[in-house]
Amino acid sequence: MSDAVRETARPETSLQAPVLQRLPTLDRFLPVWIIVAMAVGLGLGRLVPGLDDALDAVRVGDVSLPIAVGLLLMMYPVLAKVRYSELDRVTGDRKLLGASLALNWLVGPALMFALAWLLLPDLPEYRTGLVIVGLARCIAMVLIWNDLSCGDREAAAVLVAINSVFQIVAFAALGWCYLQVLPGWLSLSTTSAEFSLWAIVVSVLVFLGIPLLAGFLTRMIGERARGRSWYESRFLPKIGPVALYGLLFTIVMLFALQGDAITSQPWDVARLALPLLAYFALMFGGSFALGVRLHLWLREDRHARLHRGGQQLRARHRRSHRHLRGHLGPGPRRRGRPADRGPRPRRPGLRRPVGRPALVPR
Repeated sequence: MSDAVRETARPETSLQAPVLQRLPTLDRFLPVWIIVAMAVGLGLGRLVPGLDDALDAVRVGDVSLPIAVGLLLMMYPVLAKVRYSELDRVTGDRKLLGASLALNWLVGPALMFALAWLLLPDLPEYRTGLVIVGLARCIAMVLIWNDLSCGDREAAAVLVAINSVFQIVAFAALGWCYLQVLPGWLSLSTTSAEFSLWAIVVSVLVFLGIPLLAGFLTRMIGERARGRSWYESRFLPKIGPVALYGLLFTIVMLFALQGDAITSQPWDVARLALPLLAYFALMFGGSFALGVRLHLWLREDRHARLHRGGQQLRARHRRSHRHLRGHLGPGPRRRGRPADRGPRPRRPGLRRPVGRPALVPR
């Protein structure tokens, strides 16, 4: 049983029970809580006048303060679970890093561009928003879903960090390409959007840097003070539910900010949801298939490396044996003898003692 499963299992439940029975109530009914949070957010945004303006008044970068608080609450417990001493295992896997960059910055933006133009050709504002969404990489949600599925936390942390840095470097250039250059080549209408590099940098530093630093310091101080066993078996289960509470709070705030717009234009929202659902389904299916194939390929590559290592070890032993025989001189020549003929008869005569002349046999 992995550490992630032990962290979410209830102590009074047998490990032989089904997975759903070992999950806490919050994890087990998470889809229900998400739907309830969406409904609460829509109701608040629709029924409370001026709530969206009040929530959007105080901002951290380009994000309202309540959503920023929810995002930080979501990410801190997950990043506190990462074993930072094992990050070199992930950073040395070039195939994993290459596959992540290709999916996020080659396949993802191109797929969202195609879906936006196919499904929303008459809604330029929504289409432009979809293209920009296809260029923006998720941070908090990736860590949350990876943690809920008991994925590799170290790999998720490294991939999120690398894609966030790549987003700072390439976001403006890719936005110009997909909004100006590519539509012009395809004889489509072009749109323009201004991107603030400083706003992107601030967002990455705030929403990734702060929880990442807090998680690293928490693990380092906790392990030094009480040990890894106490930290992972006692401390992490206590702060684990905070991430899901932050997720539900963020969902309520997001739908409260857009509650009036969603309820007043339901048809446009439904049309906007179609390409998003198609995008996530295709990206999830493609990523899952690629992950399975990459896992099988890495396992075959590992077996091949072990086989080559065994061959090299045997060749090294043969070379060492030949080198040793060369130093000691040629030994007695041995010839094969069938097993059914019994042991080889001894030669007549006496052995020559060291330092004495040979005795001639009679």
